[in-house]
Amino acid sequence: MAKEKPMNQGGEKEKPKYPKFNLYWAYGLIALALIVLSNLDFGQGPHRITYSEFEQKILASGDIKEILVIRNEGVAEVTIVEEKLDKYKDLFNNTFGATGPSALGPHFQFSIPSIDKLEEARKATEEKLGQPIPIDFESRTNFMGEFFQFMWPLLLLLIIWVFIFRRMGGGASAGGGAGNIFNVGKSRAKMFDKEDAINVNFKDVAGLAEAKTELEEIVEFLRKPEKYTELGGKIPKGALLVGPPGTGKTLLAKAVAGEANVPFFSMSGSDFVEMFVGVGASRVRDLFKKAKEKSPCIVFIDEIDAIGRARGKNPNMGSNDERENTLNQLLTEMDGFGTNSGVIILAATNRADILDRALMRAGRFDRQIQVELPDLKERKAIFEVHLRPLKLSGDVESKFLAKQTPGFSGADIANMCNEAALIAARNDKKIVEKEDFLNAVDRIVGGLEKKNKIISQDERKAVAYHEAGHATISWLLEHAHPLVKVTIVPRGKALGAAWYLPEERQLTTTEQILDEMCSALGGRAAEDITFGRISTGALNDLEKVTKQAYAMVSYYGMSEKVGNISFFDSSGQSDYSFSKPYSEKTAETIDEEVKKMVDEQYERAKQILIDNQEKHSKLAEFLLEREVIFSEDLEVLFGKRKLSAHVIEEEDEDAFEELKEDKEVDTQAEIKE
Repeated sequence: MAKEKPMNQGGEKEKPKYPKFNLYWAYGLIALALIVLSNLDFGQGPHRITYSEFEQKILASGDIKEILVIRNEGVAEVTIVEEKLDKYKDLFNNTFGATGPSALGPHFQFSIPSIDKLEEARKATEEKLGQPIPIDFESRTNFMGEFFQFMWPLLLLLIIWVFIFRRMGGGASAGGGAGNIFNVGKSRAKMFDKEDAINVNFKDVAGLAEAKTELEEIVEFLRKPEKYTELGGKIPKGALLVGPPGTGKTLLAKAVAGEANVPFFSMSGSDFVEMFVGVGASRVRDLFKKAKEKSPCIVFIDEIDAIGRARGKNPNMGSNDERENTLNQLLTEMDGFGTNSGVIILAATNRADILDRALMRAGRFDRQIQVELPDLKERKAIFEVHLRPLKLSGDVESKFLAKQTPGFSGADIANMCNEAALIAARNDKKIVEKEDFLNAVDRIVGGLEKKNKIISQDERKAVAYHEAGHATISWLLEHAHPLVKVTIVPRGKALGAAWYLPEERQLTTTEQILDEMCSALGGRAAEDITFGRISTGALNDLEKVTKQAYAMVSYYGMSEKVGNISFFDSSGQSDYSFSKPYSEKTAETIDEEVKKMVDEQYERAKQILIDNQEKHSKLAEFLLEREVIFSEDLEVLFGKRKLSAHVIEEEDEDAFEELKEDKEVDTQAEIKE
């Protein structure tokens, strides 16, 4: 049965795709044609015969006008007496491509065994026939053959050179065609204009209301500049999008490209950097030259920290740093003597702390737009975008999923939705259920579940009491993060795990940090109390606690002994890179305070577990039996958890929003009543 051709979106059969024409093919065909032409005689030269035919039929008859021996080629050419040509028609007819004898000659050509043998045969024939047979010797030069013999090595070197330059210059993207070698200094920015269909606009970007407002204003500047300039204002020269990875900085830039009816140049910061000196600066000049020709327009540089890091921090002092030269050229183009009217620069980075101060100043980047991790409402909006293409069960709600994913970025949420669909498909489901989304969260946060991992009974018991220790203390402490579930099923590198739902707060108090430290040390404290020994299972907990303690003492000024002093370098310029900003005595004091703080919380964790030893043991045995327990199980065992005021306010706010949607209450006071 014949296989049908694939159909395109319009319902028409797709045409077969042929390889694109390349100019190098033409060069190859020309070279091949020259080689063939140099080796063809088109039937006009002497006809090729064997030496035996010459000796038996031509030399024996004596009808030879002249024999011409070509020394350097090892062949001889024979010219027949004009009146005797008809005798040798059969030799002409037996030759491939023969067109008949020429009166001028030479008529035949043959390879000679040696000049001495030919001479012997010629002299013997002269004596036998009694007539002279003329012979002459010469050397010929084949100009075409020698030319190709000389040119082949050069052509091979040229091909290798072109190939290397194409690879270094980025292939077709560096300019394309035969001029690639000379286009290495050209800008590689992709340009999008009105004809290019960019299907992303601000409606497709969920959340990020403040960032969208700033960028919408920039788009409005380009659409209606007179609205702002008639009041004496100037269009901003640049905007820098700053935020953690996955928060939607590049997506916002795509939305600007989709909304603006002006040319949009897009490239990455690493596209400027090349191994050749001066290429980066050349590409910057070429980019702005093209942008000025197309103004008004927008230039977007993604990951600008590749070329924008602070100057003077290079350990190779005195060297000619290509990255610094590129940055200097970028600074000059953005705000120098030349005018860039109508060219707006957008840039994105998640490492704003390492950027050069000259790049960050007003006049280059007039606006710095913070693109933060989404809060609860923004996560709900992002979920609604990513849930659209999925086949969902009725119990899946974006609000519930948003509450389960604090700290998730937009990229994490997209990955979670995709992972949930894959999990549902793996279990042969027709729709994606709530359970699949919860499993997807576990998969992303904790890693792949490893039920077949071999663990001894003693290790399993130690893990159960360790995780039960975390769960017990986090449940009993007011400011610790609320527990969601605990498991002793291995995931990723961990033998067990406890899932918490961190509070979304902007400020953290000393009590909150200490409660979190105490909860983290609960696992080791449980092992110490129950088994009288400790294990390596608390490595991650100890690392987290140590970092928190040092941050409290040396960054946040939360130690009475050290005082209200911070050694944190928020500028990111590494001002303290060669020396500590404090003395050795202060360093000892910091170490003492950190150790004291950690020891106090460890003793506190042990005391809480001793006071609730029976319940802790029940929880551990319950965990050994079921492998996974949830917050509802802890509520049965320990009673309702005491919530902090921050959580109560959040819950009141959620309830108020729900009631407000039903139009039952109008004020916050009514819900509290």
